[in-house]
Amino acid sequence: MSEIVLETSGLTKYFKDKCVVDHLDLKIPKGCVCGFLGRNGAGKTTTIRMLMGLLKPTTGNCSLLGCDCQDLTPAIRQRVGYVTEGHRLYKWMKIGELEKFQRAFFPNQWDEKLFNDMIEYFELSKTQKIKHLSNGQRAQVSLALTLAPNPELLIMDDPTLGLDVAIRREFLEGVIHLITRQGRTILFSSHILADVERVADRIVVIGKGILKADCTLEKFRSTIRKYIITFDTNIPTEINIEGLLHCRSDGNLLEVTVVNTSENAIQDWANAGGAKDCKKAALNLEDQFIEFTSPVKKGKLFDWEYK
Repeated sequence: MSEIVLETSGLTKYFKDKCVVDHLDLKIPKGCVCGFLGRNGAGKTTTIRMLMGLLKPTTGNCSLLGCDCQDLTPAIRQRVGYVTEGHRLYKWMKIGELEKFQRAFFPNQWDEKLFNDMIEYFELSKTQKIKHLSNGQRAQVSLALTLAPNPELLIMDDPTLGLDVAIRREFLEGVIHLITRQGRTILFSSHILADVERVADRIVVIGKGILKADCTLEKFRSTIRKYIITFDTNIPTEINIEGLLHCRSDGNLLEVTVVNTSENAIQDWANAGGAKDCKKAALNLEDQFIEFTSPVKKGKLFDWEYK
């Protein structure tokens, strides 16, 4: 059985009367690279802040490396890397000064060569002040500072937000470098699904603080599908397809998105309704995530939308 390095049990957080995280149960095994997904306001950052001991749960509990997150010891914190949303760094410091400051917290595990290699790879100088760096360069420094202590567990909150495509790729290459080191575990949230698909082998999806999916990336990709069904005459008035997420119609054309529904079941329903054609549409991970997390529309916002 795999060692569990990150666990939540009934984790719940209210801000006044608003429930932001609702009885979240997670178990992330050692060596897993987990994409933590959800729409804006889903509760991702709140969950991460509770995991890091920065917020106290209303009820429930969570642990990192077997230690309760509300009582993380210095020894446990030295084994965890944390990249914050926005890459907050002391702007008045130079990169070299930040390195010296950070290294003091990890005297026995700081990998100076790794830090220097990453700074050189990103074409930065230790004499540069943080306040003179671009957002992308600050993200690169943040990653180097986080990876240099060789953390067993790396938690990142939307680390590529606001970065251009080239810088995001360089950032992710640094993450992949860490992944290749045996036994590392990563949990990261992101709104950029191409980044998740590039590095994750598992995904967790939450919506309004509630766990919606916790599975391998491969399983998520294989269970959410979209079909375009064409009818000679009118579309059936009742669309009672098992696992239906969304349906949109335009004339005699019906578009359905389903989860965990076999292709045979879709084809049987289409044949029974007199359809003349039923084709599977191509979906990337971003398409699947949007379909899976989007609420059912009660009306049209634009004239050109499907019903």
